[in-house]
Amino acid sequence: MILKKYRLNEKIINFLSFVPITIMSALWFESLFVQHLGHLPSLNFENLVASVPTVLSAILTKSLLVVVVVGAISLALIRFFGV
Repeated sequence: MILKKYRLNEKIINFLSFVPITIMSALWFESLFVQHLGHLPSLNFENLVASVPTVLSAILTKSLLVVVVVGAISLALIRFFGV
């Protein structure tokens, strides 16, 4: 609301366009690894397997709604079938 009155520099707008990508990447990497104090982190294979169709849907559709739905359904199916 504050920025409606002002026009931002193109460099700032370009920099801010990467913010959603970095936030989603940070959340994705946080869910892929399980922390063990005093040891190296291990992979969470459920989330790794579920992320494959999710990333493919993100590349193909570029729709956040589709990505979230595909990710939730794929993780639910993996947990249901115990893969």
